[in-house]
Amino acid sequence: MSNRNTQANKAAARERIRAERERQKKKEKLRRQLIVAGTVVGVLAVAGGIGFMVMKANEPTGWEAAKEAKPVAPAHTQGKNGTEILIGDKNAKETLEVFEDIRCPACASFEQSSGEALLKDIKDGRYRVRFSMYTFIDDTPAGGEGSKNALSALGAALNVSPEAFLKYKAALYSAKFHPEEQVDTYGKDAELLKVAATVPELKNNKAFETAVKQGTYDRWVMDMTALFGRKGVKGTPTFMHGDKKLTIPQVPQQQMTQAQYNRLAQANFKKMIDKEFGPARGSGKPDPGKGDSKGDEGRNGIREGEKDPTASR
Repeated sequence: MSNRNTQANKAAARERIRAERERQKKKEKLRRQLIVAGTVVGVLAVAGGIGFMVMKANEPTGWEAAKEAKPVAPAHTQGKNGTEILIGDKNAKETLEVFEDIRCPACASFEQSSGEALLKDIKDGRYRVRFSMYTFIDDTPAGGEGSKNALSALGAALNVSPEAFLKYKAALYSAKFHPEEQVDTYGKDAELLKVAATVPELKNNKAFETAVKQGTYDRWVMDMTALFGRKGVKGTPTFMHGDKKLTIPQVPQQQMTQAQYNRLAQANFKKMIDKEFGPARGSGKPDPGKGDSKGDEGRNGIREGEKDPTASR
């Protein structure tokens, strides 16, 4: 082999070695770049994930989220966002306002003793009733969400019919189902549906059941809840005729059966109503005159469509 060939071969070998080194350097550089890029992407992904979790954690949930939901009012309501539940003969000249909270034990006691008398007056056209349903017991030390959850279910019942609403409310307040104030039984949909199964209009009513389970009227509940303190009322049950607060005479504190208590409580409710609205038709009692609380056009109470100056409170 000549020296010329030997030198050429060595030069070629050195070139191959140099080229291989350059290739390895480029490969290593690319590998480092990929590692750096992957790390940056990972950091960004983690940061983005943390940011997303923080954002989600700051989003309202439950009943707070319901405030932001699209307003859906039950049928058979009126006023802003359907917050006026006015039931009775549209030709009735008087309106009695009843303020209640479904978890309220005193409200349950009233319903069990005098609910039928109230319904009879509505049916007879003696007056209409505007129900203002509060949920403040959920915000007391008792806690829970039974007042709001039950009111949402009542909204679903009202959407079926006013009669279904009244029957369902009576069932929720009944001695059979109404829980102690400290027990949040009505915070569970299953309990509300169990009570609803005793109301013919609601039993096996799939639309009603779906509305309860999906919380269709949860936003409506929050709109109703926002009326707390309306006309200065912050306790339940409360009865108003126009701007006049009515008072039921107290049942004497003495030993008696539940049936005896209910009879006395109903008699006292009727006394309060007779004093304010005059005796019921066909009662045979002399008319002592109407109550002295005047509304628009000289009529007592509020009328349908009347603007309530405290409704936005």
